Amino acid sequence: MFGLLRAGCLAACCAIVFVALLTGCATTNSGGRELPPLLAQDELLRPYVKMAVVEVNREQFGDVYELKTEDYDWAYQALREEAAKIGADAVILPEIKVEATSYIFFPSSNVNGRGTAIKFR
Repeated sequence: MFGLLRAGCLAACCAIVFVALLTGCATTNSGGRELPPLLAQDELLRPYVKMAVVEVNREQFGDVYELKTEDYDWAYQALREEAAKIGADAVILPEIKVEATSYIFFPSSNVNGRGTAIKFR
């Protein structure tokens, strides 16, 4: 009886360690350069050209209700960094979506960001 209890406890501990190893910390780094701003449609006062649609996403284990403001900040920052890589002057119409999924017993959430990189004329 105690053998089954110990085996169940060991399996649960192994599952927790496995999940902890799979979830890593994602950081962003601008490399010290100025990143393009996020602009609303009414802030566009100059003519511009659309360069590309930039998208970022990150999956993390845990319930969607456990997301923090930092997760949304990560998405906005990552959009700005992706736009900077292609030489954009700004990002317009940023959208952040959170989707909840589940793998057997482990809930996870996807943070998806999307925006339009532009270049001023």
